[in-house]
Amino acid sequence: MPQITVDYSEQLAEGFDRPGFARALHAAVVDIAAAKPPACKTQFRRTENTTVGPDAEGHAVVHVHIGLLTGRTDETKARLTEAVLELLRQYVKPAEGLDLHASAEVRELDPSYRKFEA
Repeated sequence: MPQITVDYSEQLAEGFDRPGFARALHAAVVDIAAAKPPACKTQFRRTENTTVGPDAEGHAVVHVHIGLLTGRTDETKARLTEAVLELLRQYVKPAEGLDLHASAEVRELDPSYRKFEA
């Protein structure tokens, strides 16, 4: 925990500093949600097709999912999503003429969540 997944449009691949974003995001999760640094894990998933409304071109999407164990207040979760959006502004530079749609959510992991490390 936390489990972080970042879905992003392939048009952003060159303008998205993913390693820098992950490092900054991990620091924010530690600071805001009291996570332990070695527990922060982020996976990036590039998507091939993005459609916004009726348009299949000219748009790019980044959505950050953060799964945390229960116990954080709604205020803490809101502070974290705001921090994520600010980090996306810093680390994602879309190409000219590309509209960026960025979003984030923090959710609680189901009580059935388990993990192992090998």
